[in-house]
Formats: sequence, C-alpha cells, structure tokens
Amino acid sequence: MARVSGNVIVLSGPPGAGKTTVGPMLARRSDRPAVCLALDAMFRSIGAGFVLPFLPAAREQNGVVIAATAAAAAAFARGGYDVVVEGIFGPWYLPPFRALSGAGAASVSYVVLRPDLSTTLSRAQDRDERELRDAGPITGLYEALADLGELERHVLDTTGLSPAQTVALVQEGLAAGRYRLSP
Repeated sequence: MARVSGNVIVLSGPPGAGKTTVGPMLARRSDRPAVCLALDAMFRSIGAGFVLPFLPAAREQNGVVIAATAAAAAAFARGGYDVVVEGIFGPWYLPPFRALSGAGAASVSYVVLRPDLSTTLSRAQDRDERELRDAGPITGLYEALADLGELERHVLDTTGLSPAQTVALVQEGLAAGRYRLSP
C-alpha cells in the first residue's frame, strides 16, 4: 500500500451531536488541503437494497459502507489531504481506519461528540424531517456510544457548546494528540 501522507479524523457521535456541522468546519479551517466525507452520503448512495443502518438486518451493508468510506479516506490521505470523516462510528467500525495508521498515515484520530441525552434528542428532533428524528433509534444510538471503555478519552461533551467552540476544542485535542488511535 502506498504511503499515506494526510491525517484522518473520524468524527463520530449520536444523531444531533453536531457532526454534520463540525466536520465541514474542521475541513475548511485546516491549514493543509482537507476534505470532509459524510458517512450519510455513502449510505444515501445505495439504491436498491438499502436497509436503515441502525437495523440489525443492515450489518453486512454497514460493513461494506464502512470499508468503502475508509478506502475513500485512504485515497484522499495518500493524495496529501487531511480527511474528516463524519458519521456514527462506534468502536466496532474502527478497524479499517486503524489499519490506515499502520499503512503510514501521519495520524488517525477518533473524536466522539457526545452532548447529554436530552440535548441530543432536542437537537436531533429539530433537524430536517428527512433526517432521523425518532427518539427510540436516537436513544439507542446514543446508548451505543455511551460507554466506550478505553476510548472514553476520545469523547468531547458538546452540551452547551456552539459549533465554533466545538471546532476549537477538537482542534486543540487533535494538536495535543489526545484523540490519536493506535494501529
């Protein structure tokens, strides 16, 4: 595999955490060439056979989408771009991204934006009606990211933070290496 020269930032969190707003802001404010890849766009690319990603029947589909997203991130990183990949990435989806750091990426980082549950529900339910707004699945996704064990240090509580404040704190943590993943 060719040497990867860009950094990859996997930006995760439950629906309503701020990923879709913060991800592009991080890419625009980079001091290097940067791109933001949205996991939702990858899922929306599926035509026939699409299964809602939070359903148990989506397991195989989700694996393919994650692998394709990691491959796209690797291609941009090989081209010298820093890559912000935003979406709902639980630790179970990190192996393809961890492999990028083993392939010589400058760094692969994992940042989980996680406001408290009431803020998450409020923000998610205020979104466009095309987005997931149902409290049941949102709560389930929140709970899936509620206890990350050894990865808990990758969590940033965004309760009460503006997008600009969140971006500043993420940038500070990235610069300090706080969110870096080991291969």
